[in-house]
Amino acid sequence: MLLIPAIDLKDGQCVRLKQGDMDQSTTFGNPAEMARRWLDAGARRLHLVDLNGAFAGQPKNLAAIKAILKEVNGEIPVQLGGGIRDLDTIERYVDAGLEYVIIGTAAVKNPGFLQDACSAFAGRVIVGLDAKDGKVAIDGWSKLTGQDVLDVAKRFEDWGVESIIYTDIGRDGMLSGINIDATVKLAQSLKIPVIASGGLASIQDIRDLCAVEDEGVEGVICGRAIYTGDLDFAEGQKLADQLNGYEDDDSEYPQ
Repeated sequence: MLLIPAIDLKDGQCVRLKQGDMDQSTTFGNPAEMARRWLDAGARRLHLVDLNGAFAGQPKNLAAIKAILKEVNGEIPVQLGGGIRDLDTIERYVDAGLEYVIIGTAAVKNPGFLQDACSAFAGRVIVGLDAKDGKVAIDGWSKLTGQDVLDVAKRFEDWGVESIIYTDIGRDGMLSGINIDATVKLAQSLKIPVIASGGLASIQDIRDLCAVEDEGVEGVICGRAIYTGDLDFAEGQKLADQLNGYEDDDSEYPQ
């Protein structure tokens, strides 16, 4: 079970939002320093979100992103979403050292772009599916499409997407606990891995997620809880490794 710290970028700073509201943000400082903090705490992947880019439809926090990639220096994979709308942007990010790109709204609104991205950058494309009550949301969660998240995910799987990040937008940033049932339901319907997101609140969520890892839940995005101290990241990752047997043998840690 991968615990993936999130570094959300707004105006060059590391922030956390409540339910995707740009007006409800808390600033947590320098993004590169935060990346080093999570790396030193045992993170094996980082999750970046260009919040300004997501709302503008094009990259907006390039200096902060480059600083993070320089700080990480290839030690662990980094994935990024927000404002990725064309193949040239993906190419620039990959050339800069990014391992995975996350395509969200553009995957739903412009499926041809997603297909082209999966073809050109095989193994590097993750789709972020945000949903409420089982329906896909787009445009910074401001619109519900009416499309069923299971149907959309299956279609994307057929196109060669590496994995799906599933966010219950009713829980994100609220410390109310992961929607385990919905996440497992999605993972069971797919052959590709699912990464849980939205509402991680405590060490108990880690236990609950490890219990369903065999259903196809590969990891979880760690957001507000690791910034407020409700969840000690290093403790959570250590517990996940213990529950999955990585501390008892020489198995290679997942990335």
